[in-house]
Amino acid sequence: MCLNAGYNGINNRRNLMGREDTALVMTDKIVRPKLVLVVDDQELNRDALSAILEEEKYQIIEAQNGAEAMEEIYRHVDDLSMLLLDLNMPVMTGFEVMEKLRADDRVNHIPVIVLTADTSAELKALQMGAADFITKPFNMPEIIQTRVARILELSEGRQLISAAEHDRLTGLYTRNFFFEYAKRLFQYHPEMHMDSIVINIDQFHSINAVNGRDFGDVVLRLIGDEIRAFLAQTEGIASRIEADSFDIYCISQTGYTNLLETFQDKVNRLSPNVSIHLRMGVMPWREGSDPVLTFDQARAACNMVRGDYQNPLMLYDDNMYARELLNQRLLNDLNNAASERQLQVFYQPKYDIQCDPPRLSSAEALIRWNHPELGMIFPGDFVPLLEGNGLISIVDSFVWKEAACQISEWKKKYGFLLPVSVNLSRADVFDPTLVDRLLCLVRDNGLDVGAIKLEVTESAYTDKAKDLLDIVTRLRELGFQIEMDDFGTGYSSLNMLSDMPIDVLKMDMKFIRNIESSETDMRLVKLILDIAKYLSLQVVAEGVETSRQLELLKEAGCDLVQGYYFSRPVPPEEFEKLIEAELSTQREQRN
Repeated sequence: MCLNAGYNGINNRRNLMGREDTALVMTDKIVRPKLVLVVDDQELNRDALSAILEEEKYQIIEAQNGAEAMEEIYRHVDDLSMLLLDLNMPVMTGFEVMEKLRADDRVNHIPVIVLTADTSAELKALQMGAADFITKPFNMPEIIQTRVARILELSEGRQLISAAEHDRLTGLYTRNFFFEYAKRLFQYHPEMHMDSIVINIDQFHSINAVNGRDFGDVVLRLIGDEIRAFLAQTEGIASRIEADSFDIYCISQTGYTNLLETFQDKVNRLSPNVSIHLRMGVMPWREGSDPVLTFDQARAACNMVRGDYQNPLMLYDDNMYARELLNQRLLNDLNNAASERQLQVFYQPKYDIQCDPPRLSSAEALIRWNHPELGMIFPGDFVPLLEGNGLISIVDSFVWKEAACQISEWKKKYGFLLPVSVNLSRADVFDPTLVDRLLCLVRDNGLDVGAIKLEVTESAYTDKAKDLLDIVTRLRELGFQIEMDDFGTGYSSLNMLSDMPIDVLKMDMKFIRNIESSETDMRLVKLILDIAKYLSLQVVAEGVETSRQLELLKEAGCDLVQGYYFSRPVPPEEFEKLIEAELSTQREQRN
């Protein structure tokens, strides 16, 4: 049994449509008289058939042998609806014409009705693709008209279905047909162990934007070709599910690493100047697993390796299933978490280490989720999930409000204004109400804009960079201080720093971790500090845990540090002890 994804006639169907607006073209073809080619070496036969068909408003063209027929077919390839074909003709027989039609995707969709008085030729003609027969002599006009009308109706129906069944660009199945066939395979052939594979192109929108849609189409067609080549060696079906996503349902096997490497190698050869990265998720066969569910799982696996160019293949397993259940639980519980105050804001202090002793300068607000059943959930377990599902703004808004209220409360209680840094995600940046919301927040709590510092991750600057830079520039002009978080973990080039509207670099803890033992890491830290000083930027070093790290950073000219050396993130009531200790130190210094 062959299950390979169908491709015959795709180019031909594209020619049949002939325009971008396929709906208009098909409507036009229905309204216009249908064009029928009558091929017979006897003029009397051609005249008789033409007279019969013209009664039904068909438009008739004629040819007296197979060679002339082929010329007329290609001349009218976009408009020809049917071929009435005699079998025994000089120059080129009807059988030879059908052989040529069958071999050419541009014309093999045209239905053929054979004209013959030799009933022994019917079987061979059917085997070669004939749709029906009209026997000579033509003495039953109504039967001829009925047969032609029926075959035309069936042919048009097949063409409409085929146009919807296959993706125009790649020739693979479209989404709905693919899942219908996959479900039938699952239902009727349970003995076949089928794996579900999802292939995606990382940052495909950027490839289109930089290199043009024509180049993007070349990439998609190439992947479609490679998938068909793979399916030619096994049993299965495939689909272009979305713009840059492909699904494959194939006989269970191993060696998917090699398969992905083969696909990747092919796209690498397209252009040495274009970076294209494929990723793959696989859900191996499990007994009783419905294909719709297995492709959801394969897609989840594929999404797990988004941006991971070192390990672009992921197989779905039990651990991923457990994580998926947890993720769905967290998404379901998020609204209650906010309304029932399960979400809690902790604060980690930042100290100015160029003072002696170090001075409490500001803090960072960090979210925690104290779930009533799951216990304390840390940001790394739910923030990426919320970001991926477009829900992170719910958490961000909660943190902003809590932080602003807390700053105001500490100001009233201690007469001490402690600025607090809060996260500004990409989803927040593109909210048109962002600026007004932040201004209202500081105003309603009796603060000025300097009390709230806004942290934007380095990676956010590389995604829709122009829009982000515009909004961040506006926020700076209003007086908000902008911090680039996780500097050094993304892909920003150092020369981009001069164009970025920022005030503070937060040096990621991975730079700090080994500075006591690695001279290379220490030199890199000093280089970052020198660049920041040249650009008049403050630097915050994250993850400082030892007195020696603190000493080295102070000697190198680092401004601020945060980390377990001073304090872990703590709830507000515990943070107040740090404020009280700072105020006590300041009183002692004044005395």
